[in-house]
Amino acid sequence: MPSSYQPLPSNDSSQDITQPQTSAPQKSSGIKSRRNLLLIIFGFLATAFVFYKAGQWSASLPAQNNQAKENEKTLEEDKGTSTNITEDMPGKGIYGRKFPPASIPVQDLTHILYAFANINPSSGETSIIPGDSWNDVGTNLYGNFKAIYLLKKANRHLKLLLSIGGWTYSPSFHPVVFVESAVRLLEDYGLDGLDVDYEYPQNEEQARGYVALLRELREALDRHATEKNANYKFLLTIAAPCGPDNYKRLHIKEMDKYLDFWNMMAYDFAGSWEQTANHQANLHPAPTTPLSVSHCISYYTSSGSVSPNKLVIGMPLYGRSFLQTQGPGTPFSGIGQGSWEAGVYDYRALPLPGSHLMKDDKAKASWAYDYEKKEMISYDSEDVGRWKGAWIKEKGLGGSMFWELSGDKGGAERKEMEGGHGKDPQPGRSLVAVVKEAMGGLEMGEQNWLQYERSRFDNMRNGMQ
Repeated sequence: MPSSYQPLPSNDSSQDITQPQTSAPQKSSGIKSRRNLLLIIFGFLATAFVFYKAGQWSASLPAQNNQAKENEKTLEEDKGTSTNITEDMPGKGIYGRKFPPASIPVQDLTHILYAFANINPSSGETSIIPGDSWNDVGTNLYGNFKAIYLLKKANRHLKLLLSIGGWTYSPSFHPVVFVESAVRLLEDYGLDGLDVDYEYPQNEEQARGYVALLRELREALDRHATEKNANYKFLLTIAAPCGPDNYKRLHIKEMDKYLDFWNMMAYDFAGSWEQTANHQANLHPAPTTPLSVSHCISYYTSSGSVSPNKLVIGMPLYGRSFLQTQGPGTPFSGIGQGSWEAGVYDYRALPLPGSHLMKDDKAKASWAYDYEKKEMISYDSEDVGRWKGAWIKEKGLGGSMFWELSGDKGGAERKEMEGGHGKDPQPGRSLVAVVKEAMGGLEMGEQNWLQYERSRFDNMRNGMQ
């Protein structure tokens, strides 16, 4: 860890140490004198025997004159058998979407948050990807984590965190989380940190427990670095709610002491669970909805006293569909087919053929509308990406986060991926690249960590030599 970073004392140390809910069910899916802007993106990555669901990815912006982003980790191993990371989302993963680690645009990213982990006691192995071999001597790591580690070696700005939790897995966060096993996973799989996605504490006891969990994780990560003689700070982040019903329950000031940055889930403001069609990620308030990204961020920086440069703004690389509607603020009946799940279309497939792109310059929101089908699809267009990127820069925020990378436009052709309604790519630029440019470019920051001499995998211990 950098010399300016002071690890937190452990428990055995001598030192003491009324609005609608914004978030819907989620995808079923040292410190230097500078500001790091992060671009965090979620992407789908899966393996054959042990399934890993998708990651976040990030990138930093140039320094400015400010000082320095589905179930609990049941991280228990079963009597010597290997720990499994399971995927909560049925089906597609990298296979259906044809998005392997080689497709990651490393030139646009600084962090990958690989999500979501639900660790169970069943034994299992990671899968083979092209170029791997089962004939290597010893116990070795293959699949996505090997591929991403090799990306880290070739791109020293790129960091990897494991995202634990999510909408599906969060109910198991309480009453117990196995912190030691989480740190063991960090060492085994070549991670640079951990990301907690707890959706959501429902009462004071759970909110207090969340603070305690973050404190224990921070202490454990610092202790691990000390034991390794690692001059490195392993990161700790969370996915944070943007719905008032959820963020007002959090003890934000206390949580902030233990976090490197907050990944704000500033999307899913509207969807099939509502009574009216609406914007799902509008930057500013709209006449049809009181929810907005700016209101959420204002709460965290004022009531929560979080430094703006630690807040990373989430953006959707997907759109939410509403059928039989006249547009924002009007009733709807039903949802569209979607790309991979009903009602949700990949950004890469939008706007759908026959639709017209609409935008609200005040709310900083956009949507596609098909006058024949009366279908509205709320999503962030390139204009919205530029608006949000400029706003992030203006406010001195930490950067932007995207769910999820396989939904973006651009990149190599995805050969053999099934096509059809909601899957056929439409013209346009990568939203990740658009936002990156609007924020002012990239700052690569501190190098990642590559030494995992305590990993249970032989090839990871040897640096994949």
